[in-house]
Amino acid sequence: MKDIIGKAVLDYHSGNYIEDIISSTNISDEDVLPLPYLFRDFKEMPRLEQKALQLAKGKVLDVGCGTGSHSLYLQQKNFNVKAIDISNGAIEVAQKRGVLNTEVLNILDETERFDTILLLMNGTGIFQELSQVVKYLRHLKHLLRPNGQILIDSSDIKYMYEDEDGGYWIDTNANYYGELDYFISYKGEKELPMKWLYLDFNTLHFACETVGLQCELVMEGEHFDYLARLIFK
Repeated sequence: MKDIIGKAVLDYHSGNYIEDIISSTNISDEDVLPLPYLFRDFKEMPRLEQKALQLAKGKVLDVGCGTGSHSLYLQQKNFNVKAIDISNGAIEVAQKRGVLNTEVLNILDETERFDTILLLMNGTGIFQELSQVVKYLRHLKHLLRPNGQILIDSSDIKYMYEDEDGGYWIDTNANYYGELDYFISYKGEKELPMKWLYLDFNTLHFACETVGLQCELVMEGEHFDYLARLIFK
């Protein structure tokens, strides 16, 4: 990976903000990801993220922490937070912003245990493909302390396949419709395509049952998104 997101957030934090990240998927056109959004404070966060932070308890793991916005809020509330991301640049920015405990780390390589695990901004994305969901959930379950919880958000993107007549053009012989190829570019440089998974709640619920986790719907957003809480059954 070229760590384009890391380069972009380092530029922004250093005062070199001249353009935004451009993103697209195999089913959608190019869109702009404004860099200031990656540095938002609590009042600027979507309701689902605010709710997740309000539900946090105990020792917290912030997975895919980005620039550390969620971790910084929890630190201000005196939580013990560990922030991890696979982007070196993002972790560098999180450190510069004041996140105390950070590490460049893939969640599958994490070994500590936590009371709360946060996976926000489409937290199911890191699962990449439907076939890997159970593997990730089993690992996340192993990282929970007794009475621990996983707070995760995602969206049911079935609406993106709806035609003008209200029907859907989903190919039932293809992979799960939430499996996308995700492309980003910044300052003319393109990142290698990433697999990114949007997971509808019922599918997440079924996968949790498979690994012995109870899946609760905490809140629904305004556009097919939701926040779920996973706990031991």
